[in-house]
Amino acid sequence: MLHTNIYSSILKSKNNNKKQFAVLVDPENLTAEQVIKIANISKKSLVDYLFVGGSLLTNNDLEICIKLLKENCSIPVVLFPGNTMQINDNADAILFLSLISGRNAEMLIGKQVLAAPYLKASSLEILPTGYMLIDSGKLTSVLYMSNSNPIPSDKVDIAISTAMAGEMLGLKIIYMDAGSGAFKPISKSMISKVKQNISIPLIIGGGIKTPEKAIESCLAGADIIVVGNAIEKKSSLIEKISKAVHSL
Repeated sequence: MLHTNIYSSILKSKNNNKKQFAVLVDPENLTAEQVIKIANISKKSLVDYLFVGGSLLTNNDLEICIKLLKENCSIPVVLFPGNTMQINDNADAILFLSLISGRNAEMLIGKQVLAAPYLKASSLEILPTGYMLIDSGKLTSVLYMSNSNPIPSDKVDIAISTAMAGEMLGLKIIYMDAGSGAFKPISKSMISKVKQNISIPLIIGGGIKTPEKAIESCLAGADIIVVGNAIEKKSSLIEKISKAVHSL
């Protein structure tokens, strides 16, 4: 738990106004061949991080997926866990998520209590993250599995206050997510206003399907852009979005 390499990299990039790009890999939706392909394209495209996880993993492919990624590139692998079953010491770090946008105590602190002893004994770098779900116009997997309501997309004041509270509680990152397959991404206005009111790194994901949208979110204030669902359908987007994000 003393490792700070990845967080230091995130913080350094934020302070230098250098935008970063993370590819989200869901082992549930990808074959081994697809995982290898994503690793190779990500390496070529200078992707900053590989986030691994999903709302529901019904198979044992998490460890296999991580190992394939590590064997085919040197990009840091960060767990993006949907539950306490998605902890694996083969990764480099874990987003230790607290669902601060909802009122489900299990997702706010309950699951974290169960995971803490395992994480304490692991070699994973712990990244305390305030996770905020933003309404995207559809019921996403993460909404259903977390049994929580998202922040309405037009309630910018609630998003600001929630992010500020997360930082004041000592969380090191704010992650605003519209969810996998979102109909609409998080608005420029919400990203901008939240960014103006916190000093910690801001991650934005969900509904980003084009390089143009990635740039728009970065200019609004995102420090890290996360894309997963769109890449599963069209892996060539990795290079295009990475180039767009890093051009800033």
